[in-house]
Amino acid sequence: MGGSNPQAISLLYIVGLFAILYFLMIRPQQQRQKKHTEMIKSIKQNDKVITIGGIYGTIIKIKDKSFILEVADKVRMEFLKTAVSQVVAQQEDGDEGEQ
Repeated sequence: MGGSNPQAISLLYIVGLFAILYFLMIRPQQQRQKKHTEMIKSIKQNDKVITIGGIYGTIIKIKDKSFILEVADKVRMEFLKTAVSQVVAQQEDGDEGEQ
C-alpha cells in the first residue's frame, strides 16, 4: 500500500515554515530597509528631519557618513546619516504654530 513517508512530510513542514517566515518577517524588513536607504540618499541641504532619537532640525551640511543638523539657533549637532528617522514634509511646517 502507499504509506506516506514521515521524513518527507516533516521536510515539507519545515520548508513551509521557512517560506511563511520569509514572507511574513524577512521580506517586509528588507523592503523597509530599502525605503530607508533611498530616503537617506535623497536627503539634501535645508531638509527638515527627525532623528531616531526624536530630535527635530534642519540639515546644514552633508558629509560622507554624517550630516550637521541645526536644532536651534546656532546649535548644531553631527549625526550619522542612518540616524534619520524621517524627512518632514514642507506642508507640516505651517502646522507648528497652530498647536
